[in-house]
Amino acid sequence: METGKNPNPPDCLWMQADVVRQKKCSIDFNCPVCRYDKALRNTCAENKAQEQQGTPIPGKRGNLVFWKDKLRMQPLSRRPCIHHMKGHIGFKTCPKAYHCIDCEFDQYFHDQFKVYALVQPVAYSDFNGVNLPAGYYLHPGHTWLKIEDKNHVRIGLDDFAARILGDPDYIEPLLMGKQVNAGDPAFTFYRNENRAAFPSPVSGVVTQVNSTLRKHPEQVGQTPYTGGWVLTLYSPRLREDLKRLMFMESAATFMNDQVNHLYTFLEEETQLMAADGGTLGSDLYGNLPQLSWEKIFTRLIPEALPC
Repeated sequence: METGKNPNPPDCLWMQADVVRQKKCSIDFNCPVCRYDKALRNTCAENKAQEQQGTPIPGKRGNLVFWKDKLRMQPLSRRPCIHHMKGHIGFKTCPKAYHCIDCEFDQYFHDQFKVYALVQPVAYSDFNGVNLPAGYYLHPGHTWLKIEDKNHVRIGLDDFAARILGDPDYIEPLLMGKQVNAGDPAFTFYRNENRAAFPSPVSGVVTQVNSTLRKHPEQVGQTPYTGGWVLTLYSPRLREDLKRLMFMESAATFMNDQVNHLYTFLEEETQLMAADGGTLGSDLYGNLPQLSWEKIFTRLIPEALPC
């Protein structure tokens, strides 16, 4: 099936560093999931180990070195910044010898990218207090997906589940580099001694986790669609997986039905009638002690997995 590949893919970083003669990048420089990158790194590590032992590997294979090491051999004026190599900026030299963790510009670039990626949605639909932003895909397990760029997506917990469960004590996402199939657990929500695993909307490889949630897990409940995002995925079968998700009208219909079902459930469980024109509050689990964790997931969020 056609996956929307770039007809003019850029040169691989290994080719730009003149380690290999010909290699294009078709995955937008997502090196952590690239088999070619992994194979070259393994070979280069073996070469370095053999050289340190005084028994270098002969032939072309033994000449392979890490692309960063190859560029460090160049004069400073000819060492391109990795963001230039990826086509993000015009030419800029790398003064840090590719130790990006110490680079103020690299930190600035990523901070700017996150501001751009987490811009507030242009519009929300309101369902008696439960929000649904335009342009977001929904999974019936109450996780959302936002396309960031090509096959890269951001996912999190929707406002419906966030209002019911309240602020988590801890969010445990899958680790970076882990593969996940659509419908399998992508992150676990902890509150008190309870926990529940929420499904990934699509298949892919984890490329980033929201480290802010370690200190501020409450953002999942307070800003579920922006600062409360949980992780990002590289999804090579994105176009196919999106067909199984709800979007625009189908997402709005689903959310409206879910909110109506919730009000019926609350009237049955609490014996309190919902006020006409009222809106749903937050942290129903914390404010209504008669709502058990098990019943919430059995009756309201059955696609998630309480554990």
